[in-house]
Amino acid sequence: MSLINLIEFNCLGDDRGGLISLEQNKNIPFDIKRVYYILDTKKGVARGFHAHKDLQQVAVCVKGSCRFILDNGVQRESVILDKPNIGLYIDSMKWREMHDFSQDCVLMVIANHHYDEADYIRNYDDFLTVSVK
Repeated sequence: MSLINLIEFNCLGDDRGGLISLEQNKNIPFDIKRVYYILDTKKGVARGFHAHKDLQQVAVCVKGSCRFILDNGVQRESVILDKPNIGLYIDSMKWREMHDFSQDCVLMVIANHHYDEADYIRNYDDFLTVSVK
């Protein structure tokens, strides 16, 4: 089973331009509690390197591109996000890394919970200990 679960959002619009609407429990598969953006990531910098015990997220590269690596402790897969109408659903207990940010990348992340440091697993060996049970 693939770790990569992409959601294609309907792009509406007319001769003035496009519009993409994101709605909780419709094209976002959970209640939305938090939205944040990652931008101005310096060349060669990788981000992420953590998992969440309970948090679910959808990542959308609204501008530019970046590469995600997802890992469940057994398999590891990579995907490039480079379209604003494609979201990457990331379930709980998935190690995630983000690499190869384009200079203009704006990565929006939608989450089903507010920020909670206790939900993070920041050490990969600790993640492997709890993920492969």
